[in-house]
Amino acid sequence: MHLMLKSGRLVDPITGRDGVFDIHIVDGRIEKIASSMGITSYAEVIDLRGKVVAPGFVDMHVHLREPGFEYKETILTGCTAAAAGGFTAVCCMPNTNPPIDDESVIKFIQNKAKVALGGLVDVYPVAAVTVSRKGEHLAPLAELAAAGAVAFTDDGDPVHDAELMRRALEYAAMFNKPVIQHAQDVPMTRGGVMNEGIVSTELGLAGMPSVAEEVMIARDIAIAQYTKGQYHVAHMSTAGSVSLVRDAKGRALRVTCEVTPHHFTLTDDAVRSYDTNTKINPPLRTKDDVEALKQGLKDGTIDVIATDHAPHSFDEKQVEYQAAPFGIVGLETAIGLSITELVRPGILSLYQLIEKFAVNPRRILHLPEIRCVEGEPANLTIIDPNAEWVVDPQKFKSMSKNSPFKGFALVGRPFGVINNGKVYWS
Repeated sequence: MHLMLKSGRLVDPITGRDGVFDIHIVDGRIEKIASSMGITSYAEVIDLRGKVVAPGFVDMHVHLREPGFEYKETILTGCTAAAAGGFTAVCCMPNTNPPIDDESVIKFIQNKAKVALGGLVDVYPVAAVTVSRKGEHLAPLAELAAAGAVAFTDDGDPVHDAELMRRALEYAAMFNKPVIQHAQDVPMTRGGVMNEGIVSTELGLAGMPSVAEEVMIARDIAIAQYTKGQYHVAHMSTAGSVSLVRDAKGRALRVTCEVTPHHFTLTDDAVRSYDTNTKINPPLRTKDDVEALKQGLKDGTIDVIATDHAPHSFDEKQVEYQAAPFGIVGLETAIGLSITELVRPGILSLYQLIEKFAVNPRRILHLPEIRCVEGEPANLTIIDPNAEWVVDPQKFKSMSKNSPFKGFALVGRPFGVINNGKVYWS
């Protein structure tokens, strides 16, 4: 590989570098960075004027569905969707069949990922907290950590037992791993299909109250304080949750959180369409919640933007709203929604956006940081921040097309990714 990336704006929060540079990449490593370089005859030249070059983006909340649900997504198609969406790494959730509660499943995923797109997209398994994700007994956390799990979660189901959460935080801390919680008090949400409020009442749909998320986070923060464990809130969705995490950070607790693009873009008004692609868990909330999430992103309370990419087949979603599964795909719209909803209105700078996609996920998961400096591996996400496009799910690389953003006009999209000596142009 000999690539000459010409005249792109390099934004690297780790080194603080932000300027227009040429980048010469040889055999997967950054050979040279300079304000201007001559073109060698053997290098493939890519004109990046108007484009942004950043450390490779990580989506720390993705459902690849394999093993067990390959009719929704596979590791290959999920990695392809990730590359098309501008990600060089994804963290895959454990609600597979069998679940990721055994070393053999981790090895299976790792081996599949090595050959998918030639290893372009790094796949980091997130293992289950409890055996079979049933919330009854802790999974073998030591074995899973040694096999390569980067975190523990029963995502899709909360760890409801307080004693189990306590022990999980204590044991995970021994291996320097976070516990990621799907924060939901299940008895309060049982049968619910959308946010509990005015819209659910008008539509006659069973609601899921915001307090069901907040009471779980409040409990877990107390346990995290007691154990000194590392706790991360997945797909946070309410104003109250933002306040709880903000307070925890003010007390210097090891508490972090993420938000999805759909939660800072849509409100529960979208459910009026009865489009099952608006059925998400946690559900779309109110305008006040959306504004609180955006403020949390702006002031640093919310560390990470993650997609909760959840593929479902066409048939699964083409049913009555109450019967449809929760979840949407998100890998291929994340950058466009984030630039349109956050950067263009001035809520985040491009520099801050890159921190939430590229820097903070690696810090939380204790992965090696990516530095855009000479001699380092070229692990890069390239963005066209001014590209205008309209979302067409039929063009997605994901096997599933369950997106509520069909027809949305967005600004900003991925241009390409480089990682492990491989290149993918979107």
